[in-house]
Amino acid sequence: MERKVKAVQYGCGKMSVYLMRYLMEKGADLVAAFDMNPAVIGKDIGEIIGDGKTYNVKVSDAKDFDAMLKELKPDVCVVATRSTMADIKESFEICARNGVNAISTCEEAVYPQNSSPAITKELDELAKQNNCTLTGVGYPEMYWGVLISTLASSMQTITKIEGSSNYNVEDYGIALAEGHGAGFSLDKFEKEIGICNDWSSDEIKEKVESGEYVPSYMWNQNGWLCSKFGLTITSQTQKCIPITYDKDLKSDTLGVTVKAGDAIGMRAIVTTTTAEEITLETENIGKIYTPEDYDVNDWTFHGEPDTSIVVNKPATVELTCSNLVSRIPALINATPGYVTTDKFPEGEYLVRPMNEYVK
Repeated sequence: MERKVKAVQYGCGKMSVYLMRYLMEKGADLVAAFDMNPAVIGKDIGEIIGDGKTYNVKVSDAKDFDAMLKELKPDVCVVATRSTMADIKESFEICARNGVNAISTCEEAVYPQNSSPAITKELDELAKQNNCTLTGVGYPEMYWGVLISTLASSMQTITKIEGSSNYNVEDYGIALAEGHGAGFSLDKFEKEIGICNDWSSDEIKEKVESGEYVPSYMWNQNGWLCSKFGLTITSQTQKCIPITYDKDLKSDTLGVTVKAGDAIGMRAIVTTTTAEEITLETENIGKIYTPEDYDVNDWTFHGEPDTSIVVNKPATVELTCSNLVSRIPALINATPGYVTTDKFPEGEYLVRPMNEYVK
């Protein structure tokens, strides 16, 4: 592509601080930004980014999103709002109806086929009708997905893959923190989140796909990995275990102090068995961090040879945003539809402006 990639930002919260700057640093022409929060509507995006610059692009009201897409006709829309397909469905629909490629930080969007199949099918058909592509990316796609599949290619045999990732729910907003049970009493946690612990594979599959129960991010990530490897899933279950702290713990995101003994987050453990006799046992540990906590990404391959990798203190927010930006050329180059990144070419570092990577 000879001209710059024309981009718009939908959602001007914490993630957009990096997303908008990274887009422009990689050569995109950021022509509009949208939000529904009255506190940010009308602000120049430089105030959101916080770099002291004026870009002459003001945050528009989300109610004008559809009309402005029709007028602007961008190459890509970056959606950074919430964490489930139900949450981002409307914004993806508007993009697809206007023939605009869309890419989201929504964790479920990385592989929604095994959690929201009806929504994914609907969006896939709409995107194909209008010749555009939709997908989800971020830190999980790279550090729980591409990194793992790349390392697996060096193994002779694999019998089991174990993965564990810690992150601070304070970094990602209220919806994510509450989705991890942060601030819940243990009784409330068990009733609203831990109810899945005794469900069979068939029971949880039915409840997840119907939208009755929202699984953890590793539910989708195991689906991504199995698709990437060509594995046939025979069962998948999840257990959610509350994490507590023995002292009161302040949450700036929730705006409360969580009492000692209440949940500050959870461990969500997803176990996937396959016909090829490779088991995946992965967990995400999301909680309000105590002074001793930090992000860790820890994976072990059992087989020949046993192999482990640990990434200590990854900058998960920044890596989510930079990974998304680097995936934009592949998104634009992809076939129309809802295309998950296990079907994309391997990622690459954008040395040149992103338009030079667009066919």
